[in-house]
Amino acid sequence: MTAVHDVAIVGAGLAGLRAATLLARAGRDVVVVEAQDEVGGRQRTDVVDGFRLDRGFQVLNPRYDALARAVDLADLDLRPFPVGVRVVRGARSDVLAHPVRHPGMLPATLAGALSGLVSPADAAGAARWLLPALVRPASVANGPDATLHEAWDRARLRGPLRRSVLEPFLTGVLADDGAGTSAVYATLLARLFALGRPGVPADGIAALPQRLAALARSAGADIRLSQPVRGIDVRADRVEIGVAGGDAVSAREVVVAVGGEAVAGLIDAPAPAMRGLQTWWFGADAGAPASALLAVDGERSGPIVNSVVISRTAPGYAPSGRHLVAASCLLRDGADEAAVRAQLARMWGGEAAAWELARRDDIPHALPALGPPMRHPSPVRLSERVVVAGDHRETPSIAGALVSGERAAAAVLGQG
Repeated sequence: MTAVHDVAIVGAGLAGLRAATLLARAGRDVVVVEAQDEVGGRQRTDVVDGFRLDRGFQVLNPRYDALARAVDLADLDLRPFPVGVRVVRGARSDVLAHPVRHPGMLPATLAGALSGLVSPADAAGAARWLLPALVRPASVANGPDATLHEAWDRARLRGPLRRSVLEPFLTGVLADDGAGTSAVYATLLARLFALGRPGVPADGIAALPQRLAALARSAGADIRLSQPVRGIDVRADRVEIGVAGGDAVSAREVVVAVGGEAVAGLIDAPAPAMRGLQTWWFGADAGAPASALLAVDGERSGPIVNSVVISRTAPGYAPSGRHLVAASCLLRDGADEAAVRAQLARMWGGEAAAWELARRDDIPHALPALGPPMRHPSPVRLSERVVVAGDHRETPSIAGALVSGERAAAAVLGQG
């Protein structure tokens, strides 16, 4: 007779793994079924010719409360990026860095600001926009919402700081330049960037889901990989989960923790709008640019929204004597290699023309769209036996996925 588990979780991404850990710790019999051959969902790392290539350029912000609740950050060996950007405009290359975190860059930051990047009007507008989130974040979270562009207009932030710095930087974070994103969400996210120091695990972004999986297994959860789910049958007394090429899984409840693009194919729930990103990974020799700062093209002269020599921050991303460069674009822009290389040459120098293309990641479902008004968290319990989790139920972020997993576990346990 087939065993009936307490809870089956479909999907071993961040939300599913976090829910599995909490439910197993609470004494539930938990089985996780995952279609891929590794845990992590969108948070995966592949080793290609000695390079560690994440599935798209991703960072972790230690200021996420949900991240600190889920794992011991020391276990991830986080390598923080400098808090600042290098802004390229024509032949100019200017630095804007956090003056407290990087006092040694203060002269360069002042020179960059005085170069025309930050006018007095821009500085005042930026303060009107971001200062309330730094001082009273709850007032922003509970206040009126609009698009980020509308919020910047209202704050009279319209100059080069917006066009050449904030828009390209946040485009890479939001997969949107701000025209369609909730200002409340984007402003609170910018607050975390200002207060935290995002980075990457030394061994790649996959270190996070791998650690979550280890915690889930140690709590007693059974994680089954290469088990694609072909259907979910909700019955009066249990849920039957059909697995392609394998035995069905029976459970009293199911947590559906798949990506937003796959939700509608498994349960009666609408598929959220998703946004796409494209990341180009290049291998460079030992003479790669020395700056570890994230670079943005202040003139928006091509498809790249940001680029970084990631191995200057995390040396383990590249083999000895080499460096790894990431260049991110909006997927909808349909960038080709010639356009990307031409823009990289403007941003980093002519040597970019000779960099080796290691891989291109096209990620059509990189992030759920989150327009105004910023929605309250979507209900996680859809019926007596069906719970749903994922960043599409919260906010489009690693923190959103983890919080969603926590809420899903609470719903199963009758705590929410």
